Amino acid sequence: MSVVIIGGHDRMVCQYKKICKSYQCKAKVFTQMSGNLKEKIGKPDLVVLFTSTVSHKMVRCALSEAERVQADIVRCHTSSGNALEEILIEKCITVG
Repeated sequence: MSVVIIGGHDRMVCQYKKICKSYQCKAKVFTQMSGNLKEKIGKPDLVVLFTSTVSHKMVRCALSEAERVQADIVRCHTSSGNALEEILIEKCITVG
């Protein structure tokens, strides 16, 4: 399963990727808006939006891409590692 995480804290990027890897998920993490974010997102199975730490422009871009590729979208106000784990437990069938 491929996961794109939008938002969160810069210092947590490695932690987010480690958590996703433990659930056999490939992760891309975007904490800052880049000019070509739309192209970098790709075709994920799941898009996680950490809404407390992300701009509205970034959310709109991520949502339009997620809807285009028919990915699941999960919004979470908390950008903690525990919040990400709860999302993955709910969305992933196998746990590593």
